[in-house]
Amino acid sequence: MADTILGVLASGRGSNLQAIIDAIQAGEIKAKIGVVISDKPDAKALERASEYGIPAICINRKTFGSKAAFEEAIADELNKHEVELVILAGFMRILGSDFISMFSGRIMNIHPALLPAFTGLHAQQQAIDYGVRVSGCTVHFVDEGTDTGPIILQQAVPVMPDDTADKLAERILKVEHLLYPEAVALYCEGRLRLDGRKVIIIDEEER
Repeated sequence: MADTILGVLASGRGSNLQAIIDAIQAGEIKAKIGVVISDKPDAKALERASEYGIPAICINRKTFGSKAAFEEAIADELNKHEVELVILAGFMRILGSDFISMFSGRIMNIHPALLPAFTGLHAQQQAIDYGVRVSGCTVHFVDEGTDTGPIILQQAVPVMPDDTADKLAERILKVEHLLYPEAVALYCEGRLRLDGRKVIIIDEEER
């Protein structure tokens, strides 16, 4: 079975990108990263990609007259590199329905909360403000809602009494770096099946 080709969209430092690169190099994910795309020319994620010889491309929203044209350029680049699974790794833009339908069931995101709680921005601060004792992170397939797609994996993280949003974010991020590669590996092994809103994880022996 050939390695799955991944395309990573990132807006910032790309720490989840790094976790996936590390897992691929360790033989934990049967995949290769075909391209890393950022909407920010100074994104650290582009530097990380270049260090590993991965094509690193900036597609700057400011140079496009419309969101549709911007997303079409991203889709063209992903298709050019024959990307099979799109990984959102801190990509700070909401993707439109045309883009999502083009890669339906093939876009993954990680969110720093236990969905469906605390969707959208500042999830860690939302969790602290609400007074929850447990938060965490969720890997999910992307649909047309904000953080509403079918859930693949979740991991809980305790919320401490003296937590700030930054402290909680740091604790959650450590778990993200384990959970995201695990979800990607399951996809690449053909062990994820969508059944309506549910994601079925297929036992290795049943593949």
